[in-house]
Amino acid sequence: PAGAALESNPADHPRARTIFLNKFHAYAQDQRKSNYFNHMSPGQLTGKYSSCSMIFLDDSTLSQPNHRNVVECVTLAVYYHIKNREDANRSLDILDERLHPLTREKLPEEYFEHDPEHNCIYRFVAFIFNAAWLPTEWAIITLVYLERLVSYAEIDICPANWRRILLGAILLEAKVWHDQAVWNIDFCRVLRDVALKDINELERHYLILLEYNVNVSGSVYAKCYFDLHSLAVENDIHFVFESLTRERAQDLEAMSGLGEDKDLHRAAMRRSSSDGNFIGIRLSNAVLS
Repeated sequence: PAGAALESNPADHPRARTIFLNKFHAYAQDQRKSNYFNHMSPGQLTGKYSSCSMIFLDDSTLSQPNHRNVVECVTLAVYYHIKNREDANRSLDILDERLHPLTREKLPEEYFEHDPEHNCIYRFVAFIFNAAWLPTEWAIITLVYLERLVSYAEIDICPANWRRILLGAILLEAKVWHDQAVWNIDFCRVLRDVALKDINELERHYLILLEYNVNVSGSVYAKCYFDLHSLAVENDIHFVFESLTRERAQDLEAMSGLGEDKDLHRAAMRRSSSDGNFIGIRLSNAVLS
């Protein structure tokens, strides 16, 4: 039945809410029960709001998301996956970092007993995306693959497997969505302590666990993008809002592909880049299916 399919594999359906948003709401509800949120100070309201004479927009769009904000939100989604997981810590040997370490230095057993902080997850993902020059859209596809893995394999993301789960998702999207060939040896140069054989085995098992379902439709991508935006709002992650000028309106039109002038499109993409981005702006067909 359609309802059962939506519930069992939400990462495949554009109408189903993402798993990470459900986990965040469950986590927030538990915190409210413990009166955690009731004692938090709301702080100063710093948001900007549109009016009849002024319109404020952030610099992130569906086709060209802001890199720093997207990576921060994706890693926050992973954080809530870990915080609100099942008590059983269901996992697989190929994903267990105790059996397949990513560093030569042996991690203490205490490392696998405590949940990682959000900034720890963020640093890991940001390092790979920065070192490998990966497009921003891939961070969203990483999350789609991650949630498919959780649903298909019926596992939990926990301290012992979160880094290998993220790495496996990044490996697959680099092969599927990149116009040029990306070799696994390239990731060995980024993660210098990981053997090529281990990378190949992780990729092979990941594909099997996903049942070779690596297609991401535009509707699923859009659902994940907007759910990440909702997660950002509810976690007080601030997007940079600026007033909508005539030049910015032209840039948005060009970036959306509505403009026919290709030179204007390229100029808009250059102006939209900022020092806050880890990588240069790139065009990608990742959301097409």
